[in-house]
Amino acid sequence: MQPLSYIDVQNSPLFPFGYGLSYTKFEYSDITLNKKELKGDEMLSATITVTNTGKVAGEEVVQLYINDPVASISRPVKELKGFQKIMLKPGESKVVHFDISTELLKFYNSKLNYDWEPGAFNVYIGTSSAVVKTAQFNWNK
Repeated sequence: MQPLSYIDVQNSPLFPFGYGLSYTKFEYSDITLNKKELKGDEMLSATITVTNTGKVAGEEVVQLYINDPVASISRPVKELKGFQKIMLKPGESKVVHFDISTELLKFYNSKLNYDWEPGAFNVYIGTSSAVVKTAQFNWNK
């Protein structure tokens, strides 16, 4: 019998970050951004509509993640930057709004300065880190 090779074993978590059970089902619309190109200290507004498609009322935690794919150092694939807990009756929809500023884009760079870098960013909104809707934007200094 050969020893188990960990390269051949699936390496995904059993439950993704933000995972939770509910007695109802929720459906997310596509993300709407007020701008795709930003400059300086402008504010980005990201909205999404969440609908309770189940038969009972339920609470949902809507999660906001941001990714900086072109940073000078390696950045997380998805970084939790905000969340909102909402209550929806069966068939009810609610628009969830997130304000994104340059403060949410900051990180410690290679010189240990807490700053943000201009470039392309991905925003993810969803029910967990694995089940999200995606949109892209560019932010210049």
